[in-house]
Amino acid sequence: MPLKVDLDTLDEKQLLQYRLCDLPIRIENTWLAELVDKLYAELAAHGLAFRPPCYLGDEWFSPEGIPAIALPFYLAHPRLITLERKLIGEAEGEDKTEAMRLLRHECGHAVVHAFSLTKRRAWREVFGHPMKPFSDYYRYQPYSKSYVRNLKDFYAQSHPEEDFAETFAVWLDGESAWREHYGGWPALKKLEYIENLAPTIGKQTVAVPKRDFFWQISTLKKRLDSHYKTKRKLYIEHEIDFFDADLQTLFPPPVGKKLAAARFLAGQTSELEHNVSRWTGEKKILIHNLLTRLKKRCHALRLEVNARGTDRVLVEFTAYLTSLVANHRYTNRYKPTK
Repeated sequence: MPLKVDLDTLDEKQLLQYRLCDLPIRIENTWLAELVDKLYAELAAHGLAFRPPCYLGDEWFSPEGIPAIALPFYLAHPRLITLERKLIGEAEGEDKTEAMRLLRHECGHAVVHAFSLTKRRAWREVFGHPMKPFSDYYRYQPYSKSYVRNLKDFYAQSHPEEDFAETFAVWLDGESAWREHYGGWPALKKLEYIENLAPTIGKQTVAVPKRDFFWQISTLKKRLDSHYKTKRKLYIEHEIDFFDADLQTLFPPPVGKKLAAARFLAGQTSELEHNVSRWTGEKKILIHNLLTRLKKRCHALRLEVNARGTDRVLVEFTAYLTSLVANHRYTNRYKPTK
């Protein structure tokens, strides 16, 4: 397959057959280069000589133990951003403000890797023990003032290293006004730790050989279609029709007097939220949001229930809703992974 690809004219079916390493993309001379330059300028403004090298990978990350930053390949070309958004539902970082938040966050990880910060007693006293297992699933307190707020889903609460990366991102942002915003918060202690740390590492630089650029786009030989098949498995629960088959089984075409399924569920909302929360231990807000999503799909599918058989349907739906919530509480997914 030729290495020269015209991403603007290639149809989607053909594009998905290309390997990631064959895509004619790079950071140089793109809007990503401007973001990297801005990151370096912010580091300089804070007295840090460290400049983590940035390269294209398959997602946002800083390789474990390597003071470098990978940016997702799709951000290097508008056509790939469109493809990512279509197949995944979003293109994380396509907005410049969000991209800078992510870049500062990954820079925080790179700083940890560059200076082995997790080995320091003071670091552990402030952020916690780094040996805590990493997991995409974590319980967070939305109103906690012990953590800064940079990325969505209160990501600082997921792990001590993520806590540092999020805190570093806020500290590095020249427009965050962190002293005022976090004044009186326990999180201020973490920001002040970084403020005091910066002068001690300010003049130090770290060289990173290109062989340590793990999962660099130029080395990834998987095809785009394979890449997205794997990635979609992680995002499938966010697709609009994810629950449709279940709902159609729960609400088959009724006989006799009919009642809209969405209307039926609306009348049971309070009781469902109370009972499911009571027996699963999950917060009502999560149950409310899930139930709202299910009601919207019932309405979109025009599902109905026999007006004289609602007791049986309510039992089945309650069991279904409870199973979804219980799975989510313990695995962060509504359904077990096949």
